[in-house]
This record gives sequence, structure tokens and C-alpha cells, in this order.
Amino acid sequence: MSAPEERPHAAPPDERTQAALSRRDGLLAPGVGPVPGVGPVPGVGPVPDDGLVPDDGLVPDDPPAPDDGQPSASVRPGGGASRPMRADARRNYQALVSAANAAFIEQGADDASLEEIARRAGVGIGTLYRHFPTRQALLEAVYRDQVEALRGRAEELLESAPPGEALVTWLRATVEFGSTKRSLTSGILATLDKDSELVSSCSAIMRQSATALLTRAQEAGEVRADANATDLLRLVHAVSMAVERAPVVAGQADRMIALIADGLRHQPAG
Repeated sequence: MSAPEERPHAAPPDERTQAALSRRDGLLAPGVGPVPGVGPVPGVGPVPDDGLVPDDGLVPDDPPAPDDGQPSASVRPGGGASRPMRADARRNYQALVSAANAAFIEQGADDASLEEIARRAGVGIGTLYRHFPTRQALLEAVYRDQVEALRGRAEELLESAPPGEALVTWLRATVEFGSTKRSLTSGILATLDKDSELVSSCSAIMRQSATALLTRAQEAGEVRADANATDLLRLVHAVSMAVERAPVVAGQADRMIALIADGLRHQPAG
């Protein structure tokens, strides 16, 4: 009887093929980087790199939208390096931040459901985690967005309102921000050092906005010359804290801001 014929062994997959298979399965071995020339496997979407949300097909992600050729720099919460985002990614990012802001105001930063935030934004939970791997990252993004909104409001008032009125209007907006975002800011500051990039950059934005409005009002002779931006921001913070901790009294914050405004208009003797 002749010996059984040996069948040739299948050759092991080469490096490119193995990398493509790994990408298909979402499993790249530790230390194995992308292999040049190997693109994504057709029909397989991106796998979250945070390890928090498996791509199990149960939660639909957003269909990709055509790129409009206008990349935007995305500042990562906490001050990480920026990276350009496609138009659809920018829309998803802003929708998530807006939805989170509303949910945090209504339910508190600790109690708001991330799944509910994703639903409000009209995206899948996987998309939320790809933009914000943790709740803290989302908190920071919302906080930065609100500070940027206050900067935008200051710039708008500098162009459109009389100097004294512009300053007082911005102070009221700042009190409102502090009052409605208390749980948000508390949650952030509980885990961040005061010298962190987020806290430092947002504080600088607030000082710059206050200084611009105050200086304009002082140059117009509508505000006393010895006032400074640091004093104003501390007074506004005190009003926010008082309104939050005291029993709700209609119009109290506006009256306290009016007192501050009267003090700013008073010219010291001599």
C-alpha cells in the first residue's frame, strides 16, 4: 500500500492580509500599527478605540455624510491636541454638546443619562463615546462650549450696545451661566486641578471678555475708573452662589446685579 499523499499546508497570511483581517474583526494585536496600503474592509464600520462600546450592531451609528472639504479643528476636552473633523462629525459633536447641556440643566450632570443624551442628539451611543470616551470628557466639552458662548456674547455686545448697557447685560448672562451650570462646574472642578488647561483657558477667556467690556465702559465715562475685571467676576460669582443656596426669590439675581451696576456708576470722591 502506498503512503498517503501529503497535502500542502496553506501558507500563513502575509502581514498585509493579517492586518486587514484584524481590522475587520476589530482586533489589532498590541504593538501592531497600521500597515501602509491596507485600507478599511468594505462594509465594516470604525471600531471605537475607547473599549467602552462594542460594535454589536444593536445601536445604529450615524451614516457617513459627504465631506464638504472644510475641516474644522476640534479641541479635545482637557486641552489635548486638536484634529480636523469632517462636516458630519462636526455636526454630531455640536449636537451632542447641545443635548448634553440641556440634559445637565434639567437633570444634573451626575444623573443625566448618556443614552438619553445620544437619543436627543439623534446619534448612536457609539458615536457619543467616540467623541467623548467618558462622562468627564463630555462635561468638559459642555463647560468649554458655554464659556465660548459667553465670549461670543461679549463680542456681540461690544459691537451692538452702549458701553454701560453692554457691560451690565453681560454680567447678567454670566450670573445665569453660573446659576444654571452649578452642578456642571462642580463636577468638573472636583476632578481637575485649578491649573489645568481647561480651567486656565476658560478663566482667561472670561477675564478677557470682562476686561474688554469694562474698559470700553470706563473710556466712555460710564463706569468708575478704579473697577477691574477680577473684582467684577468675583462679584458675579458671589451673586450666583447666593442665588443658588438661598430660597428662590423671584428677580433676586437681577436686583443684585442692579446694585453692582449702581456701584460701578458711582464716582468715588476726590
